[in-house]
Amino acid sequence: MLLQFKNLTIRNATVEDADLLSSWWNDGKIMAHAGFPNGTGETACEIAENLKKDTDEDRRLIIELDNRPIGEMSYGRESADTVGIGIKICDFSEQDKGYGKILLSMLIFSLFKDMGYKKIILDTNVNNKRAQHVYEELGFTKLRVRENAWKNQLGELQSSIDYEMCQEDFVNFAR
Repeated sequence: MLLQFKNLTIRNATVEDADLLSSWWNDGKIMAHAGFPNGTGETACEIAENLKKDTDEDRRLIIELDNRPIGEMSYGRESADTVGIGIKICDFSEQDKGYGKILLSMLIFSLFKDMGYKKIILDTNVNNKRAQHVYEELGFTKLRVRENAWKNQLGELQSSIDYEMCQEDFVNFAR
């Protein structure tokens, strides 16, 4: 996948990105919302091996701003017509600038138009209010709150919100 809009690019992650992903994934500040306040502990070699297994149905993506990596996205097929997605702006200096909404628009548009999915799903930590606002602006519908549904690596109970979107509900901000 290669998507571009103005100075933003979404591209397939490659084995050459393994060191960068390892540095992000092992940073507890970046990974806390995903349940890893101490980082994932994955090595660059492990990540490189996993990236080799990516397919057009299940892929890690790198987000670039002016050709500089600032974060990652992913998508994974859940069923014939449903795909799950995720996003992380890992460079804190590039957060709260509206890039997430545009990047998600780029990915969602491609998943609906180019790849033919009918529904997109995602979830987020109940404390991630910024993400919830963006998802709802894009047209996602809140399905349920899962109270105390999982524990982070410190053993602390976490709650999350499940969202879904059908193509007719999508509000595209990357035009």
